[in-house]
Amino acid sequence: MKTNFGAMAAILLIAASALHAQQKPTVLRVGYFPNITHAQALVGRANGQFEKSLGAGVQVDWKAFNAGPSAIEALFANAIDLTYVGPNPTVAGYFRSQGAAVRVIAGAASGGASLVVRKDAGIQSASDFHGKKVATPQLGNTQDVALRSWMRANGLKSREKGGDVQVIPISNPDQLTLFLKGQIDAAWAPEPWAARLVHEGGGRIFLDERDLWPDHQFVITNIIVSPKFLKEHPDVVKNFLRTHVELTEWINKNPAQAKQIMNQQLQKETGKALPAEVLDEAFSRMQVTYDPIHSSLLKSTQQAFDEGFLGRTQPDLSSLYDLTLLNEVLSEKKARPVQ
Repeated sequence: MKTNFGAMAAILLIAASALHAQQKPTVLRVGYFPNITHAQALVGRANGQFEKSLGAGVQVDWKAFNAGPSAIEALFANAIDLTYVGPNPTVAGYFRSQGAAVRVIAGAASGGASLVVRKDAGIQSASDFHGKKVATPQLGNTQDVALRSWMRANGLKSREKGGDVQVIPISNPDQLTLFLKGQIDAAWAPEPWAARLVHEGGGRIFLDERDLWPDHQFVITNIIVSPKFLKEHPDVVKNFLRTHVELTEWINKNPAQAKQIMNQQLQKETGKALPAEVLDEAFSRMQVTYDPIHSSLLKSTQQAFDEGFLGRTQPDLSSLYDLTLLNEVLSEKKARPVQ
C-alpha cells in the first residue's frame, strides 16, 4: 500500500493552522483617559482585573487619550473597539457615522468637571468673562460644549461667533502650564485637572458643573463600543461590563483604597502622583456609576446642537443605547436595571 506523504503533510498543515486559529486570542482594544473620571479603567488596568475576568482567550490592549474627539477618531479608524468617553464626543461620533459606529453600553461617572478661574484674573461674575481667555480640553469635547452653552446662557459669545471671549481648546497638562504663566484666565476642566488648577495653579472654583444639573447628576463618562465588535463578540463585551460593574461597586465601597490605586496608576502614566488633598477634592466632586444617566446626555446633545457641532438637523438618538448586556449583568447580580 502506497502512502501519499504529500497529501498527509497538507492535511497536517491544515489541521495545525486550524488549531492555531482556535488558539489565537481575541484582542479587545480599550480607550480611556488618565483622568479620575475614568476611575474604573484606571483601577482595572492597575490591578489587571479586566484581563483576569476576560481570561486567556482575550488580550486587552489599552490606549490612552487626552480627550473624547481623539478617542472617537480612533474608533472610526478601527484602532479601538471600546472606550470610556464623554457624552458629547459620543453623540458627535454617532451623528457623523449616521448611527453606524457607536453604541452606549454603560455609564461610568457623574459630575467631576468645573470652571476654574485664576485668582488674579478679576473674575467675580459671568459678566467679568468679557475679553478673557478660557481653555477647554479639546474642541467639541464635553467640557468645551458645556462652556459654550454656559456662555450662551449668560450672554457671552466666543470670538469666532462675534463675541469677545477667546475659547482655547488645549490639552489638560498644557492648561495648567498656561494657567501658571497667566496666559489663560480660566478653564473648564475634568477632574483631577480642576483640582490641580486650584492647588497647583492658584485657581478658584467659579462653578461646579453639578450645580447646573437636576439632583447634581450628569454623565461625564460613559462606555461606548463599536456595533461590529458588539455583534461579533457579545460574550467579551458582557464580561467586560461585568468587571466594570464590579469595579464600580468596589470603588464606591472602598474609596480610600481606590484613590490610592488610581494615584499609583496616574503616576505610572503621567509621571506624577497627585497630592492627597488634590485627589480627595477631585474625587469629592464626582461619583462612579454604571448608570449612563440618559436624560443628561439628551440635554448635552441639545447643547451641542445649539452650538453647531451636530449639523442642521436634530440628531435621532433612537439607536444610540444598547443596555441589554449591562442589564443582563445587573439581573445576575440581582441589582436594579437601568433604563
